[in-house]
Amino acid sequence: MKKRHILFGILITLSLTNCEDGIRDITGGGTATPNPDPLTEVIPTNINTDGFDFLEKIQGHWVGSNRVIADDYPWFGWDYRAISKSHIHGIHEGGSLGNLFTSFFVTNYKGTRTIMARNGGLLSGIYRTSYFVLDKVENRNTEGKYYRFVDAIGSENIMYFELRFKNDSLYFNSYTSNLGNRIPSRHMTFKGKKMHIELAQTAANTTNFPQNVIDTGLDFKNGFKPENLYVEQGGESAKSATFLAQQTNNNVYELAPQSGDPYQITNHPRLGTLTVNLTRSSQISETDLLVYLSRDPLTDVNGYLTTNMNAYNTLLHFPSLENKENDFLFTYLHPGEYYLTVIADKNDDGSPNQGDILSISKKVTILPLENKIENVTNIDIQN
Repeated sequence: MKKRHILFGILITLSLTNCEDGIRDITGGGTATPNPDPLTEVIPTNINTDGFDFLEKIQGHWVGSNRVIADDYPWFGWDYRAISKSHIHGIHEGGSLGNLFTSFFVTNYKGTRTIMARNGGLLSGIYRTSYFVLDKVENRNTEGKYYRFVDAIGSENIMYFELRFKNDSLYFNSYTSNLGNRIPSRHMTFKGKKMHIELAQTAANTTNFPQNVIDTGLDFKNGFKPENLYVEQGGESAKSATFLAQQTNNNVYELAPQSGDPYQITNHPRLGTLTVNLTRSSQISETDLLVYLSRDPLTDVNGYLTTNMNAYNTLLHFPSLENKENDFLFTYLHPGEYYLTVIADKNDDGSPNQGDILSISKKVTILPLENKIENVTNIDIQN
């Protein structure tokens, strides 16, 4: 299937099925009811009683399948690693279209020690970040443990996501309402297994994660500044804990301050960036490029795709460049070692295969807070 990157729409969240382990359409078919219920009060879960274990459970490289609305993606991955004692972060870089991130952190909200989530991304010049509060934790016996995060202002009537952990499996779906314009309906369903746990364990050991403490800039005991929140045209007040900004280009460093987002890309500890500059030959000047970061090399030393099928499950970032770009910026990048592989997708199937033209997988090391630049000039190995 083409569509290698998933943007989930610009007004999205994340959530989960009930007791079923399979990917399925849980919208019930039909059209969502156009008028959502009035806003309800958000009651945070006190993690001093239950729920703090979520931070331990979410750690890891989750590899599985994803359904976005009606489209199925047989392979998808999330890479959740700690970036401080009480903050864990994961991002999907979508290439030409933009990116999507979700982080979880300890905070105070309305006088309660709880966990909040920060979810959003950048899509076609639109920056959106929304904040969610843990409001439900349930032990479901043989089905595992369940956690729900709801919009910090509009609760589940605006958008929410749920996660269920069962042994080494994660079930993670989302519901969105276009910021209150309809009843929330399912947007995304992810099902995956935890793999390559050593990546998350290394980050946890380095940061002494998880601890029940609050990072600078992430204490929301007083909520949000009303003047910075998104208010729909003609509205009197914000329905959602959402921050928005828009311009003609996807520059996160310009859009984040414009949005009024209280926590921005430059506030994150440890995370760095990687700029990849690409040299195209005339043979691939019009070809879509897959710019992959993985734990293991995807090619041998001669640039031919590895026969080790397990290597493909070590993909951590997998953007697709579909607008003839000659460079790409990886943002919010965990420090560590990666293999960088560029694939010219000659057969246009959205994945590395025979017939594609590749670069030799190159090891790249990202230090904490480093802004690294790599040049790839050897996209010339015909597979």
